[in-house]
Amino acid sequence: MKTIITIGREFGSGGHQIGKLLAEELKIPFYDHELLERAAKDSGLCKEIFENQDEKPTNSFLYSLVMDTYSFGYSNNVIGEMPLNQKVFLAQFDSIRKLAEDGPCVIIGRCADYALEENPDVLSVFIHADFEKRVQRISAIYNLSDNKARDRIRKNDKSRSSYYNYYTSKTWGDASSYHISLDSSVFGIDGCVSILKELVERREAGPSGAITEKLEEV
Repeated sequence: MKTIITIGREFGSGGHQIGKLLAEELKIPFYDHELLERAAKDSGLCKEIFENQDEKPTNSFLYSLVMDTYSFGYSNNVIGEMPLNQKVFLAQFDSIRKLAEDGPCVIIGRCADYALEENPDVLSVFIHADFEKRVQRISAIYNLSDNKARDRIRKNDKSRSSYYNYYTSKTWGDASSYHISLDSSVFGIDGCVSILKELVERREAGPSGAITEKLEEV
């Protein structure tokens, strides 16, 4: 197996769970917050910096100046003078590529599809769901009122969208930005896992394993 699956997701859509279950089904590594640990180790930046900057497009100038004193490991003057959020993005970008070189895996968020867009083995996925279904899910997981769950969803979606749109040339959540987009409120968590597993298997099988249709002129 050689397919690398990247998963973008709306907050509360179950994208993390889908990715984790898919990785277990395929018996390949899974990276979500684990990616932050890898990026910190590879770059020499503190793990806390990655956690504070995780999928956030911008940060205050003062915060950058203060937190930048904790960074080390970069000898390049250009990189050293970059704002903190740019350093974090580049460090994650490099780590994502290294993980892909290690072999098949599932990577959640953090513009992984963009970092690996020239890799022919990538299958990029976006998981979305009905807003009120997501409200129910987040309310249950975090023990929040529906209104607070709505606020958290909007805040997280805005952050992820801004981050993705800021660092890539694509649009977060737009179907044309990914190979496939699935509605987990329609197919369910297990259903999405089954669909993606079958897609990976068909991809691995090559053209002979794919469904072909005869196209007729209209």
